[in-house]
Amino acid sequence: MTITATTNLVQLATQAMIEKGLQPEFSPEELRQLAQINTPAQQRSEYTDLRSLKWCSIDNDDSLDLDQLTYAEKGADGKTTLWIAIADVDALVTKDSPIDVHARINTTSVYTPAKIFAMLPEKLSTNLTSLNENEDRISVVAKIQINQTGDIEDSSIFQAIVHNYAKLTYSAVGGWLGGLNPTPDKVKQVLGLEEVLKTQHEVAQLLRKNRHKAGALTLQSSKAEAKVSSNNQIIIQLPPHNFAHQLIEEFMIAANRAMVHHFTDAKIASLRRVVRIPKYWDRIVEIARSFGENLPAQPDSKALDDFLIGRQKTDPDSFPDLSLTVIKLLGSGEYVVENDKDTPVGHFGLALSDYTHSTAPNRRFPDLISQRQFKAHSRGENNPYTSEELYRLAAHCTHQEDAATKVERQLNKSAAAILLSSQIGTVFKGIITGASSKGTWVRIFQPAVEGKVIKGVENLKIGDKVSVKLTYVDIPKGFIDFEKTSG
Repeated sequence: MTITATTNLVQLATQAMIEKGLQPEFSPEELRQLAQINTPAQQRSEYTDLRSLKWCSIDNDDSLDLDQLTYAEKGADGKTTLWIAIADVDALVTKDSPIDVHARINTTSVYTPAKIFAMLPEKLSTNLTSLNENEDRISVVAKIQINQTGDIEDSSIFQAIVHNYAKLTYSAVGGWLGGLNPTPDKVKQVLGLEEVLKTQHEVAQLLRKNRHKAGALTLQSSKAEAKVSSNNQIIIQLPPHNFAHQLIEEFMIAANRAMVHHFTDAKIASLRRVVRIPKYWDRIVEIARSFGENLPAQPDSKALDDFLIGRQKTDPDSFPDLSLTVIKLLGSGEYVVENDKDTPVGHFGLALSDYTHSTAPNRRFPDLISQRQFKAHSRGENNPYTSEELYRLAAHCTHQEDAATKVERQLNKSAAAILLSSQIGTVFKGIITGASSKGTWVRIFQPAVEGKVIKGVENLKIGDKVSVKLTYVDIPKGFIDFEKTSG
């Protein structure tokens, strides 16, 4: 049998999943449960019928697991009402069922170049629990009132029946909102959807502006994504970030904040998604100083964002790499348990004290936990998770998410090594992305691949533009080595 890039990467990914304590396959017991689930969750008369609203989804070109739909309308008073519908996954995946046990072990879908290891079987995540185009589905809806200056004035959460009128993509909608492309055909085909999306874009930019006033960080990662195409070719590219991405980001942040407010008002202990005050702030201060800028001695997200915005304007080419360096120094996000009496840990990067994960239950287990807690409270039932369970799950979800990230990073490196394996001796243009006692790292521009500079590292600094020659790759380990040249 010929070993293709796809075969090789799937084998490496499966091995990496097992090594990191993740389950790459569904068990016979889980598949038996799946065989008994053949229709979407039943609609109930007590659910609010919102099928008349012009809902749509916006996601990646190849996404099939649709967790969210959005809608917005402006009132006569100038205020805007947002609706965010979240797939009701709990309706088909009951707590402690075999499929739920699998989801609880992995806690997240794992995205590798040649295969997605979905948290839930695809029969559910891309069909029966997905908010698919031209389908009626039950959902959990966050309704949020935004005033003319972008402040959230009120929010409520309830269950509703919704209909996805158009499955849209970031690339098509983002290009249109940015004035680069014509109105997408799918938007034109739904009467009134063009105006709805313009309203969503307008309010998303208001929300974004307000968050950055408060100190939310302007970041643009240089972390490239690898994919294997249908003809078995490896493609590596930097992920785009346009107005459509910003729209969904802002709406999801607003929905997650609304869920926290609901839990706080209900006095329910629940998971929060936090990024702590950075331990390595002194290193961030040093980096700013190397660019001739001074940051306060104590962590200050607004001052850091002002510095980042300045660098983005001054040197847009190297800004993604500066962003990635800052992201690493900020530290990873984690899950903690908080209740209405706790002092919030907060999310330093988003400059928020009230943030959770609740908007992607098809691919993240913490979101499914939040959904179950909301539904139980709305029905007057006891919390489905004890405090002890929540604390254990917070630590477990943090650990497994870190494991999944390591698998994804490893496989991206292996894919890059496969792509470059036939180019030993080739000289590339690149930029230094890391320089410390642990090593010096370069990102070449085409393809967007990072590797280690193992020769000629003297006096190299982050941001230096260099020419490097590829000298070595190790596909299973994902090692890519370069040496600096004079070209």
